[in-house]
Amino acid sequence: MTNKALGDYTVEDMLVLLNENVDAIVMVDTTIKKYRAITRKSIFKDIIDETGGYDDFIQKLWFHLSNSQEEITEDYKAFASYYGQFNGKYSRRFKVFLEGSTAPYVIQMNVYPMEGTDKYLFAMDVLDDEEVVEEYTTTRKVNTIQNTYLFSMFVDLVRDSTSSISVTEISEDTVKASIKYSQWRLMTVNMIWPEDQRQFLMLTDPDYLRDHLEVGRTNTYDCKMKNLEGEYIWVKLIFSRAQTISSKDFKFVFMVQNIDEDVKERMETLKKYEELVMVDPLTGLINHGGIKTEIENAIDIYQNGGESISLMMIDLDNFKKINDNYGHSVGDATLRTLADVLKGFAKDKNASVGRWGGEEFVTILSGVSHDEAVEYAEDLRRSVAEADFGKAGHITCSVGISQLGDDDSFDDIFDRMDKAMYSSKIAGRNRVTVL
Repeated sequence: MTNKALGDYTVEDMLVLLNENVDAIVMVDTTIKKYRAITRKSIFKDIIDETGGYDDFIQKLWFHLSNSQEEITEDYKAFASYYGQFNGKYSRRFKVFLEGSTAPYVIQMNVYPMEGTDKYLFAMDVLDDEEVVEEYTTTRKVNTIQNTYLFSMFVDLVRDSTSSISVTEISEDTVKASIKYSQWRLMTVNMIWPEDQRQFLMLTDPDYLRDHLEVGRTNTYDCKMKNLEGEYIWVKLIFSRAQTISSKDFKFVFMVQNIDEDVKERMETLKKYEELVMVDPLTGLINHGGIKTEIENAIDIYQNGGESISLMMIDLDNFKKINDNYGHSVGDATLRTLADVLKGFAKDKNASVGRWGGEEFVTILSGVSHDEAVEYAEDLRRSVAEADFGKAGHITCSVGISQLGDDDSFDDIFDRMDKAMYSSKIAGRNRVTVL
């Protein structure tokens, strides 16, 4: 364009200037959900076609993960059309990654609705200034620290409306989307973990909120929710009611906080403590409380149509003499060796092994017949007799075995197993008795 005095420029000159400098001008008709690119320059030649569907246009440009061009999971694409509704002039920046690029292209987008129609004009430019890219990099580092909040919006329950919607995985900016709260609720439930969906619908129900969310108060609920990549993560749903002038108004802020790492770390810690509580420190087997719980669970499963159950009590013969002759350190080593033999036998079988106390151990066998359980016990007895117990030499064990009956309680099956083991002792040790 010719350089003129400031007062000589005309509207036509400005149109020429815009045409020469704006990277992309796109017309959209939301009625038929189509777009047409009037001008495509720079990277827009690679990003958008000359014509196409409006939803596809939205997804390619800004309805994707903010730090990559990766598509959002199908469930969330249902919201795409709401991200393309504008009630007035609108301006924002977003990032686009071309295939093979590590740094983003920062796009400045301005939207101009055509009054009296369902059409928009999009004017877009690539901001390739180094300061813009540096600003993006810095912002991303800050957001990585701050954005544990994946989603937020303002809800007017009386008007059944939402506003100031922000999805931080897409953009740090709020969106002028027009979606009814009732619509949002029924769409979002599909992203909630199936077992939590009923609770989500109850907590987000307008009547429930009116009864349970007081002014100035905040309610929270932890559940699993699908993220934009399609993976279920732990989140905290936050409902915070706003103070309003009229008591008839009911407005609240809804937020989704990413607590996945915290929950998993807490679960891992609880699991470690649970193991400490349930594991015998000397042998590494399930301890008394743990094996008792396993027996009770096995009984419950069996009585509700589960597999057959056999219980075995294993007791080392003459263990007191080992402690008296060699000391408790050798006695402890002997118990650890026996535990290793028991674990080896239970490996690859539907069996649980635990230390009942002292030199007594219990094995639970599931899904085996009476004869198979007896054969297992005999093989185990022989293996113990053949094992090398170090200073203690070769040791034998006495085994009592009993199969769970339909009407047996814990005490019934345990007493029979215990009596069977003592019968083996009385009969001369190193044998299996069935009761």
